[in-house]
Amino acid sequence: MADDLEWLRARGIGRERLAAYLADYLTGLGYAVERPDTAEPAVSVVSGELRRMNPAVPTAMKNLRLSFTPTSGGAAGCWEEPRTVPEGQRAQVDRFVRELLLHLERAVRTESHGAAKLQAATPARLPWTDGYRRPSASL
Repeated sequence: MADDLEWLRARGIGRERLAAYLADYLTGLGYAVERPDTAEPAVSVVSGELRRMNPAVPTAMKNLRLSFTPTSGGAAGCWEEPRTVPEGQRAQVDRFVRELLLHLERAVRTESHGAAKLQAATPARLPWTDGYRRPSASL
């Protein structure tokens, strides 16, 4: 299901727990976070709106939306919003995304005592990069 838009992949940890780590991190950065879960299809969504200004957060990242779907043995994460990033902010946004991924990796490793793994999908697909494809309507 997540093949066309996968950003990261987790092994040994479920979508709900991964979404919780992301929500906690975003809250710490100054985002107001919503985390709806649906059972059919099984999806955990994390939406955030930056409420407290933070110099570490690029302007293009004011509103975020990521979704996590289950996979065999873990979860897949998809970046849904923002879809576009102004050319002048791409370096800042890329750094923000790397820092977010590093934070999630540390959180997963700490809780699972190294048993669970988190890694960027190969290739990691973000909506503002050239290799991104929107999923088909059947998803």
